[in-house]
Amino acid sequence: DVQLQASGGGLVQAGGSLRLSCAASGLPFDDYAIGWFRQAPGKEREGVSCISSSYDSTYYADSVKGRFAISIDNAKNTVYLQMNSLKPEDTAVYYCAADFGPCGGLGPWEYDYWGQGTQVTVSS
Repeated sequence: DVQLQASGGGLVQAGGSLRLSCAASGLPFDDYAIGWFRQAPGKEREGVSCISSSYDSTYYADSVKGRFAISIDNAKNTVYLQMNSLKPEDTAVYYCAADFGPCGGLGPWEYDYWGQGTQVTVSS
């Protein structure tokens, strides 16, 4: 079975940092792009970033460019999302997901497998 395990969320003050992890199992990691998404209460799920090491592709939503950095550890089948300069509007449940092929976009409908979310709360 494919499993994606997201972790690393928490409560942080505005301007602070958090690092999220997404550990993947049950799929050929090199063949998939891993994306991060978030969903705030009452809002639609939105794409944040994605990465595919085999295709050497990354993508960031405009709202997080320059503040968030995505990286991959192929040996651990884990993708990280380093979040710096956090803002209250970054508060959401963050999910990771897998999509076969390169990182082509951040539409949630493109992703086949989803992990459970991890809560990120940024206080002002």
